Amino acid sequence: MNKKNIYLIGLMGAGKTTIGRFLAKSLGLPFYDSDKAIEDATGVDIATIFEFEGEDGFRLRENKMITELTNIDGIVLATGGGVILNEANRKQLKEHGFVVYLQCSVERLVERTSRNSQRPLLNTEKPQAKIEALVNEREELYKECADFIIDSGKMQSKAVVNEIIKEYSGEE
Repeated sequence: MNKKNIYLIGLMGAGKTTIGRFLAKSLGLPFYDSDKAIEDATGVDIATIFEFEGEDGFRLRENKMITELTNIDGIVLATGGGVILNEANRKQLKEHGFVVYLQCSVERLVERTSRNSQRPLLNTEKPQAKIEALVNEREELYKECADFIIDSGKMQSKAVVNEIIKEYSGEE
């Protein structure tokens, strides 16, 4: 594998940040979270950006941050769930790294995200219906972008990390 970076994609609640941290630690690489990087750069949280700039404003900031982060070599990056909606982002990720799609069942995503009020897209009466809609909208884009797909809802984080490392390093 000649790609030095590992990029994690998937819906909110799939475990990108948790698995990303373990993965980076296991490989001795720096860990970045694109949403956190956007918050650090703007000084406000994602929910506030959504409130004042809408999803379009956020996606512009996200594209800029993805361009910046994919130009760093030797990192593990957890992306925002909607990063793949932008074709330029998909291209950046595919060209600059090994892309891992953390797939997860709707039920598991609902369970994991229900405890977090900081998810602007889920501030709705029916979060499960919203997650189902997001899966339907994004699934093909995740698959198209991914070098490797793993179900992060059925395994412990450490086991997922081990599988990703095996695939990334080309071990059998």
